[in-house]
Amino acid sequence: MTGVGLILERAKLQPADIGLIIHGTTLATNAVIERKGARTALIVTDGHRDSIGMAYEHRFEQYDIFMDKPAPLVPRAWRFGVPERLDARGQEVDPLDEKAVAALVPVLRESRIESVAIGFLHSYLDLAHERRARDILQAALPDLSITLSGEVCPEMREYDRWSTACANAYVQPIMAGYLGRLDGLLRAKGFDCPLFMMTSGGGLTTLEIARLYPVRLVESGPAGGAILAAHLARECGFDRVLSFDMGGTTAKICLIDDGEPQHSRSFEVAREYRFMKGSGLPLRIPVIEMVEIGAGGGSIASVDAMGRIGVGPASAGSEPGPACYGRGGENPTVTDADLALGRIDAKRFAGGTIALHPDRAQAAIAAKVAAPLALDRDQAAYGICEVVEENMANAARVHAVERGKELSGRTLVAFGGAAPLHAARMAEKLGIDRVLVPTGAGVGSAVGFLLAPVAFEIVRSRFMRLDAHFDPAALRGLLAELHAEAEAVVRRGAPRAPASDQAVRGAVRSDVRPDDPRARGRDHQLDPAAGRRRRRGDALRRPAGRPAGQPGRAHAPVRPGRARVPRGSGLLALRSVAGQRDTGTRGDRGGRDLDLRDRGIRGPGQPAGLPASDEKALMLAQAGMAAELSAMMRRRL
Repeated sequence: MTGVGLILERAKLQPADIGLIIHGTTLATNAVIERKGARTALIVTDGHRDSIGMAYEHRFEQYDIFMDKPAPLVPRAWRFGVPERLDARGQEVDPLDEKAVAALVPVLRESRIESVAIGFLHSYLDLAHERRARDILQAALPDLSITLSGEVCPEMREYDRWSTACANAYVQPIMAGYLGRLDGLLRAKGFDCPLFMMTSGGGLTTLEIARLYPVRLVESGPAGGAILAAHLARECGFDRVLSFDMGGTTAKICLIDDGEPQHSRSFEVAREYRFMKGSGLPLRIPVIEMVEIGAGGGSIASVDAMGRIGVGPASAGSEPGPACYGRGGENPTVTDADLALGRIDAKRFAGGTIALHPDRAQAAIAAKVAAPLALDRDQAAYGICEVVEENMANAARVHAVERGKELSGRTLVAFGGAAPLHAARMAEKLGIDRVLVPTGAGVGSAVGFLLAPVAFEIVRSRFMRLDAHFDPAALRGLLAELHAEAEAVVRRGAPRAPASDQAVRGAVRSDVRPDDPRARGRDHQLDPAAGRRRRRGDALRRPAGRPAGQPGRAHAPVRPGRARVPRGSGLLALRSVAGQRDTGTRGDRGGRDLDLRDRGIRGPGQPAGLPASDEKALMLAQAGMAAELSAMMRRRL
């Protein structure tokens, strides 16, 4: 709220002048990673309480005898089974034992459980048992937060669904309290405009939906940056882009093709191994695919027993922060290295509002890196930057290879407080010859929030054979149900639209389609999207080897039902005044800092004058790169 007040004061605006507030937070992500969520219990079908512990029953790292599987968010002592059963078609086999559910009330109360996830077998087909169990518990424990797996993830595969439900329940009390306090503070300050939350899938949602499904807010902040990069790609006509967002703690990398970021419905959080698929907790939520590593301005540099410089994932955070902040930090960080190399102007950092201490940065680097390796301070500082840049470049290579993509020939879009400083060197490592730094790079993710649509994605798994017994009427009914449910959520994002249903429908775009079919008897889905990309208009791909025109046998989970209210991009007026200065630093190999001096944000008809959010958002050009300021006010190399 301090920052909100400061912005209003400098922009000479009142709370009543604000028409929309968009918020993104890493609270849910941090709660899961740091295991600081609510005391959570899991209620499942009797005999299946160990399913989330067994997970996929395979080793994600075959040859590591010390491999650690990610521990479930709910310990075994707080997992309970109750008699009930549905079959794979949603038919009741055993009724819910309501007495067994009621018997759990004193156990939950004694264990001081704050939140409960309920996950019954095949509940994605029929929620009756889960809803009845919720009603019984809610009547006895009205303050208990309850998540139904069939609501938060109505898809087949019990482990993924229950893992997602557990994560939602784990963060729900924390997020509900945080969002409630935020909303109360804003109302008390006089803000009467809508408050929207950014989701991991790149859309905005209402506060009510965010309270119900806080798991959809995991990785919501980085999604804003990907939206900005995709917008710039379309604006500048770049077909293939690599989005590079480097802030204070982490760096996020995302591939963007044809103006759209890569999307997925599967995501892993809190990985035990940095780049190892399967080493984290799976979440089935709409996400923008990206790789995130512990490499930011606050990442701590050290020397290991083998005499190698290591950077991250540990971070100095904002308190005490880098050594140069003068707040008690003693460990050298990437920001300290950038300052020691002359890449940051200490007098104008954060618009001159934060005083930096170059002597403390140099002392920390000398003591913790230079002395153990018998290097001078400039060499040690350059080594820190080189290591963190190689870590990020390697993450980009792995991310591209996993998705069958190439990095050469792409445009690197760099934003975040630290990314423009390291973008040129990273591009050189990746064989990329064009770098784009947007105006307001330091707050790129926030600008991306303003470009995001109000959107909500719904998925349903349904077993349907595409043969002579296929029932198109049933499919049409399900699609209509998905459309109505998504539209009901999204229409809240058009409060100023005309009241008539026809007018609201005109403001809402929807995309409802069957997707992810499987060949009969197979476990893995086909990818009809790939077929659509190759042959526009094709809805499904034939199983391999089947002649054209011959009916196939497949069944398809219906996904996604998405509705969205488009938002315009003309919400900020940004400007940049270019300047240049030579650093003369040996480690920079003759590079130059291209300083975005007078960056500012202004409203319609108002003069620019807000200082830059972070003076680190300047650009370092490698030798041999030419710089230009395009007509769209983007710094480009």
